[in-house]
Order: sequence, then C-alpha cells, then structure tokens
Amino acid sequence: MRYNLRNFIVLALMPLAAACGSDAPAPAPTETTSAIPDTVPVMGPEHRILAFGDSLFAGYNLEQGEGYQAKLEAALRARGINARLIDGAVSGDTSAAALARLEFLLDNLPEPPELALVELGGNDLLRAISPIETRANLAAIIGELKERGIAVLLVGMRAPPNLGVTYQEEFDSLYPELAEQYEVELVPFFLEPVFDKPDLMQGDRVHPTARGIEELVAATVDDVAGALPVK
Repeated sequence: MRYNLRNFIVLALMPLAAACGSDAPAPAPTETTSAIPDTVPVMGPEHRILAFGDSLFAGYNLEQGEGYQAKLEAALRARGINARLIDGAVSGDTSAAALARLEFLLDNLPEPPELALVELGGNDLLRAISPIETRANLAAIIGELKERGIAVLLVGMRAPPNLGVTYQEEFDSLYPELAEQYEVELVPFFLEPVFDKPDLMQGDRVHPTARGIEELVAATVDDVAGALPVK
C-alpha cells in the first residue's frame, strides 16, 4: 500500500504529549471487559494476550468497550478463539518508560501471557528521541518477553517527514529490522487504515475514533490470530 504522510505532521501529534503525559505510577494490569455476547461460541483453551503499549492501546478519549483491546478481544472471540486481553497500556509511555515497567508488570500477572502485542514509539517521535534509543529499548522489551517464552507481535509506527529524511529512514526501518532480528511477527504501521482519513480520527488528529478503532481491528485481527502460538 502506498504510504502518504502529507497530513501526518509533528504539530498534529503535539496533543498526544499534552493529553497523555503522566508521571503517575503505572496502574496494575487488568483484563479487558469484552462486549461480545456470551452466546458466541469459543473453542479450546484460553489465549492470554498482553496489550503492551501507549494511548493507542489504552483507548484514549473513548467510552468503555470502544478501545482497541476490547474490540480486538470481541473480534477474536467472534471467530471462536478463546482470547482474553490483558491491559498493559499506559498513555504517554515512551519506549524507555515502557521498558522500565515491563518486568514489574510481568512479575505481577497471575498467569503469563502467551502473546504480547508491543505497540510503542509514537511518544518517542513526539520527543524526537533518537531512533537508536528507541531501537535499543524495543530490542530489550522483545528480548525480555522472548526470554520468558512469550511470543511477540511488534506493532510498528512511522515517522513524519518533518523530522528529516535521515531520522525518518532510521525510525521507519527499526521495526522491520527488529522483527527480522528477533524472528517475531510484525504489523508494519498500526495507523495505516486511518491516519489519512479525518472522519476516522479524533480532533487531535492522533487518536482514532470508535469507528477508526473498528478499522484498526479489522486490519490487524488476522495478524494477531496468526501470531498466537499453537496449543
């Protein structure tokens, strides 16, 4: 798919930092509450999936049940997959902040997840953090998850051209390179289905609307289902 970043500018991203930045301690991980009816049949053992990311996973400015985690869980269960999403998302997290809380989060889960969705990097872009640092943090996150026997689906972002060609190339390449290096599955650009569609984005032009979330789920549910380890 041709990638057009004409409208994806740093000024449009600034509300993410203002709305999502927080020095408060990360909340304890919780399981999502799916809106899927109990009558939908699911099969097999429960698949515990950790959604480890920032405000794009946390459902910023959406009603309960409208966020990515709840909608993804519902979509998987509608396919007969006994999925249970674990909320490990913190709005405003950079890759460094997420790495700092990862071990605590994993150590305090009652059961380890079998798959982790790792969606980070957008707040690194807001701060123009070096792609070298972002790469190192994501590598450490993936390494920790794999060391614990947890499969990983890396959810990528892309840099706006405002940060310069060199920065853009270095940032955009780190996700596919990490996926290849660590042999994990990859969603190349999470916001691909919505970023250039104003009717699917909130007024801040950063976070998807409820309808936008549905588009993201439709675009990624196959990736998530395919990344689940076979039991």
